[in-house]
Amino acid sequence: VQLVESGGGLVQAGGSLRLSCAASGFTASSAAMSWYHQAPGKERELVAVISSSDSTNYADSVKGRFTISRDNAKNTVYLQMNSLKPEDTAVYYCYAKYWVLGWYNYWGQGTQVTVSS
Repeated sequence: VQLVESGGGLVQAGGSLRLSCAASGFTASSAAMSWYHQAPGKERELVAVISSSDSTNYADSVKGRFTISRDNAKNTVYLQMNSLKPEDTAVYYCYAKYWVLGWYNYWGQGTQVTVSS
């Protein structure tokens, strides 16, 4: 099982980025897929989650600016980030949790997002 994030980078405040999380070794559409972020010196925090039934939930800090979605044909989950703020600067991690005769959960390696003011 592998989760590979991409799409991070440096962007000015007010700009946009789209993160991708390519899954392999399992069917992402059967999993609850999440994005977390972790800023320096802070704990990892949930940003957005999409369930296996495609319901979504967001942290209050990103509601209305970020959108989580999935492309089942590509086994990939996305995080569209608009109106970025300097406080969004963090390493963003993809996380998968699914059930196959027991719970399994995996983390990606992370991708850096830096928003300059």
